[in-house]
Amino acid sequence: MISSRDLEKHFTRLPGDQLDILLEIHRIVMQVSPGAVAEIRRYGVVYYDAGRGEPVSAGICQTLVKPDYICLAFVHGAFLPDLDHLLRGGTYPKRYLEIASLDNAPRDTIQAWIKNHAHFDLRTLPENIGQKHQFFHTPTELSFQLPFLGAHV
Repeated sequence: MISSRDLEKHFTRLPGDQLDILLEIHRIVMQVSPGAVAEIRRYGVVYYDAGRGEPVSAGICQTLVKPDYICLAFVHGAFLPDLDHLLRGGTYPKRYLEIASLDNAPRDTIQAWIKNHAHFDLRTLPENIGQKHQFFHTPTELSFQLPFLGAHV
């Protein structure tokens, strides 16, 4: 994975708040998935697990640089728990969160989404294996303990 220093050098012209957001997301991904691949693209950074596939099939998240905010996007975000309805997006299954400041960002939720999405495997969807998958959509389905978060939702 690229270092925070390399990321900072590449995005040196960004306003401080946006650079801080990029670096915080980078830190979370490094913590959650230390073996992740991070590719700097012209529009931001793409994180994925190369051991499971490419950026779409094994995507962890993307950070997209916008004029006034950083867009944290999840290729399969429609499968993430979002009880507060913070994720946006009309393109199925992609979802995103606009982050203008770390002060107002739901950090615990962002970390949980990144961790959840890092473990998401499209092959586990019911239509692909005929069984219930481990990612949930409704509040009823979310009322359980997430095994990798160690906390009751």
